[in-house]
Amino acid sequence: MAELLIKCQDIGSVSNPRRHFLLNPSPATSTLAHPHEMSFNTGNALRRVSQASRCNNCWHRVSVALAGSRASRAIHSSPSQSTDGVFRELTSMRVRTPWVEALRQQQAEQSHPAEPSGKPEVPKERDLRPRRMDDSYYSVVLPLAQDPWLLDTYLNSSGHIRLGTIFMDLDALSGIIAYKHTGDDVTTVTASCDRITIHSPLTEICDLELSGRVTYATGRSSLEITMQVAKAPKQGEKVRDEDVLINCTFTMVSLDPSTKKPVNVNPLIVETPEEKRLYALGERNSRVRKERRDTSLLKHTPNDLESDLIHALWQIQKHNAVLMRKTRLQTATIMQPQYRNRHHFMIFGGFLLKQTFELAFTAAAAFAHARPTFVSLDPSTFENPVPVGSILYLTATVVYTDPPLIGAPGEKVDEQTDYTRVQIRVDSKVRDVEHGLSKPTGQFNYTFTVPKKIRVMPNTYQEFMMYIDARRRAEQVKRTLEEGFGVGPKTAEKNLTE
Repeated sequence: MAELLIKCQDIGSVSNPRRHFLLNPSPATSTLAHPHEMSFNTGNALRRVSQASRCNNCWHRVSVALAGSRASRAIHSSPSQSTDGVFRELTSMRVRTPWVEALRQQQAEQSHPAEPSGKPEVPKERDLRPRRMDDSYYSVVLPLAQDPWLLDTYLNSSGHIRLGTIFMDLDALSGIIAYKHTGDDVTTVTASCDRITIHSPLTEICDLELSGRVTYATGRSSLEITMQVAKAPKQGEKVRDEDVLINCTFTMVSLDPSTKKPVNVNPLIVETPEEKRLYALGERNSRVRKERRDTSLLKHTPNDLESDLIHALWQIQKHNAVLMRKTRLQTATIMQPQYRNRHHFMIFGGFLLKQTFELAFTAAAAFAHARPTFVSLDPSTFENPVPVGSILYLTATVVYTDPPLIGAPGEKVDEQTDYTRVQIRVDSKVRDVEHGLSKPTGQFNYTFTVPKKIRVMPNTYQEFMMYIDARRRAEQVKRTLEEGFGVGPKTAEKNLTE
């Protein structure tokens, strides 16, 4: 009796079993358990196949009868338990070529993946006819309640669902949606995450449905994608508003894959009242982004009210405040190819969201000595790509607390609340292994609540500018909560996400 390892590759039928199995002569080292049962003889005749579930790329232990022997043995195996943090149905769309093949091709061409070439690849006669919102709609269900091994990759030590991993999935989903709208001729990258908010708390572990579509596109290079995470509805039912866990919008930009220059995409056809509402929100978000750029503190000095606030902060001495410089946390990570995007040599944006979220969470916890509760990811930008093999440096800083140390003239400050909203800014930059010139790759702004009265105090001019910039973002968070988006701190504490 000989033992082999058999690799199952997306078994969809058993009509031609020899097409579905690759034999590996390496001996199995342990007995595994799996609902697949198979028996083979050396003539490759399939005696019995029982498929109770579907698996991808898992290895099965098999005993093969030698020629002339009738002995056979059932196979027992387990599905693959390893993951790069993105649900497999989304990963298959994100990475289509094995890393070693992409690397060999790049070496053969003697090209540098980060440098644009002068020859455009996008066809001049592209189909740019307007498309409907529903043309780009895509949804996927995470069977967290049904698959304990999948759930295992989404849980933290407290049994809460890791939001950073959900953010990775959302970014991967946004790429699928974008390509359904633009086609595969262009390179579509994440330009910014305009907002991620908790809509309703998740009170039980359940299957989650991630869905979205393009909701704003004028025909130029950018498009806005609106997505949600909700409790998966029953067959034939629709998602109820109270079952929506997360709302978010991403802005994507389409580029020529060779020249790296922006290219036009299909505009949207807007028909129904709901589509008109979503399109109007996209127009407003686009206008807010432009206003934010025009009034940036990198271009203009603080206004009169902000200048008075800076002076007042400089004058006071608060012994119960934590100096901003003491709140900083930093990490350095080598970028591995497992987190690349579909264009092979750059890290995909969802990985950055996951890394920055978890560092921001850690910084908020270290600052407050209490468990933070996520409120929102505020408008954040992706500035430069992160190449595979580079070193990513992240710096998290507590830049604002609400209620603040002191309010501006005429501003109402609730000093009686037992909760504090903490805004964390995460700055990212990338360098090569030789530590050459560094490039900023993005700024990410997270807001948490903590069950504690605690304040942060800026000291240097740079810290005051970070404080004022964060204060502007905090005003937008307040407006979002007033508009009915998001949940209160007490309700949020019951959420099974973290």
